Amino acid sequence: MNGLTTDPGALGAGSDAERASSDAARAADAADTGGLAPLATDLPNAEERAVMPAGFRALGAPIGIKRSGRPDFAVIATTGGPAAAAGVFTRNAFAAAPVRLTRAHLAVTGGDGPAGSGWADAILSTSGSANAATGAPGDADQGHLADSLAAALGTIAGRTLAFSTGVIGTRLPVDLVAAAIAQRIPDQLAASDEALMAAARALMTTDTHPKWATVRLALPGADRTDVPVTVCGIAKGVGMIHPRMATMLAVILTDAVTDPATLHGILGGAAARTWDQLSVDGDTSTNDSVLALASGTSGAAPVRAGDPGAATLGRAIEAVARSLARQQAADGEGATTLITCQVTGARDDIDARGAARAVISSSLVKAAVHGRDPNWGRIAGAVGNAHAAESWVLEAAGLAPADAAARAGTPVHVEPDRLRIAVAGHPVYAGGPLLFDRDAARAAMTSGEVLIRLDLGIGDGTGEAFGCDLTEAYVRENAEYTT
Repeated sequence: MNGLTTDPGALGAGSDAERASSDAARAADAADTGGLAPLATDLPNAEERAVMPAGFRALGAPIGIKRSGRPDFAVIATTGGPAAAAGVFTRNAFAAAPVRLTRAHLAVTGGDGPAGSGWADAILSTSGSANAATGAPGDADQGHLADSLAAALGTIAGRTLAFSTGVIGTRLPVDLVAAAIAQRIPDQLAASDEALMAAARALMTTDTHPKWATVRLALPGADRTDVPVTVCGIAKGVGMIHPRMATMLAVILTDAVTDPATLHGILGGAAARTWDQLSVDGDTSTNDSVLALASGTSGAAPVRAGDPGAATLGRAIEAVARSLARQQAADGEGATTLITCQVTGARDDIDARGAARAVISSSLVKAAVHGRDPNWGRIAGAVGNAHAAESWVLEAAGLAPADAAARAGTPVHVEPDRLRIAVAGHPVYAGGPLLFDRDAARAAMTSGEVLIRLDLGIGDGTGEAFGCDLTEAYVRENAEYTT
């Protein structure tokens, strides 16, 4: 797994002097925190801005699906033929109609490639109705809109994909959406940053603000000179979020040249280390979807699995995914504090991610962070109950299928006398309770982000996870969600 950090400034390459200064600062932090400083990373810097990659157009607008009148309709389309596409989806048995349609379309266009990979010309997103648990009529509605989108773009329905989010059990207003497709696509699709920002706003439901992230990188061209490439992602989702993936929608766009299978492998690994390490409230949804599209219009040489270019593109996509996941955790429903848990010293990365995930998923830890209570006993208890992820997550992260099946759900190896814990920079446990300044720790926990650092003292495994505090506002918001 890549190294990690909670300091956005440390993500960039920087000058030699800047790196030396950063290393010195981390060494000082390590001394102050009993060796449990924030972890470094080899991921590139992800800017929190929307930059449209070449080869795409977008729009976002209000069309009346939401009673609030907020934006609820978005389209992202290619400009020059189908893009390589890959998706990661909810495992919920009530997977929504747009999820089923997207899986089916990728299966047809992807041929013998991995499930969830294929080719696409466009994504349609509607917000305000999940179109989940709506049976055959809901599937028919989604199919009708795919036909409408294909007709407006001059493509085929099988190369369109779909997002939808909102109240479960409600059908889409098909006539309204179909009319918007026919009326808006000819004049409003634009290849601009502002159009992508409008699409991001139209994805939102209970989010307080849109989420976006961009990485600029260089890949070799046909003549071996560097070619600029853009990777940009947008996302929504701040409630019903928990690994498997989360209640969320996200799309990552790039103008890199690659094939669906390679893109799927990159996306799956990135999701396993980011969105499958994200928890707001312990619930998952019916509509979770992450899609990646590569237009291939940058002019760079093709990226293939195993090539150096694949690793470079993979780090960029993972950096975008990580930024979006952190933004989602920070904007969790009712949340006031982003919780990051970073783990070192685990038997392997699987155990490290399992331990981190258990900590940020604990309602007791979330409540303690909200109360600015450095209650390390809750953290220790969560680690003691930690377990490895499910088999498909482990496979996406790189394990062979047989090994993934053997490790799935197994307890994380923890030896209490080796465990070390620091909360907000304050060492609180090292094989036993430590004396610490509780008032100073409480004051440090008033920051917008609380870092919980663990070292299991067993091996070289590292991992991280993201969550948020649990507040009264979360209960109020979800008690009245449909009323």
